[in-house]
Amino acid sequence: MESAKSLYLKLAECVREGTPVAVATIVRVRGSVPREVGTKMIVHPAGRHVGTVGGGCGEADVIRAGLDVIDTSQPQMVTVDLTEDISMQSLGVCGGVMDVYIERWPAPG
Repeated sequence: MESAKSLYLKLAECVREGTPVAVATIVRVRGSVPREVGTKMIVHPAGRHVGTVGGGCGEADVIRAGLDVIDTSQPQMVTVDLTEDISMQSLGVCGGVMDVYIERWPAPG
């Protein structure tokens, strides 16, 4: 897992290079989830993401939304629901729900 310091260093590098990225931050959790409030992930347009909000299908949803945020400059809130019934096809059931706020960096000016 990426340290907070390395995540912020990568974010600063992207800003310096002029590469817009999306920063996803877990802002609310309910029940059992893989990461805690405050966890961040950088979504990079070339797929060089940094950090994780938990992996699996929920993280894929966050990445897709992050790419939209980069394109539109409009922040989004994504709800990752990990409460489905456990089955052989389950791709990451923890039993909880996370709200992930996604914003573009650098902010459009």
